[in-house]
Amino acid sequence: MKALTLAWLLSLPVLPLSPPKPAQQPTTHAAKRPRGGRWYFAASGHAVYCYGPVMTVPRADGELERVATFCSDGSPIVPLKD
Repeated sequence: MKALTLAWLLSLPVLPLSPPKPAQQPTTHAAKRPRGGRWYFAASGHAVYCYGPVMTVPRADGELERVATFCSDGSPIVPLKD
């Protein structure tokens, strides 16, 4: 009888003693950066991170100007330095 009880106890599944770890959140700056964009050098001299395509648009004086679209600073269009 003792052997049967011991065999039954050893056949039971063993549960882990520690609780499962929570999902790890990204902690590095690179992991928090939005994906799919690119850094550009704006005509103002600052670096801007934009998600949209680079386009060529006409200026008020008729010249063409390269602009980056949908930037992280909230600007829909940022003129680029060539």
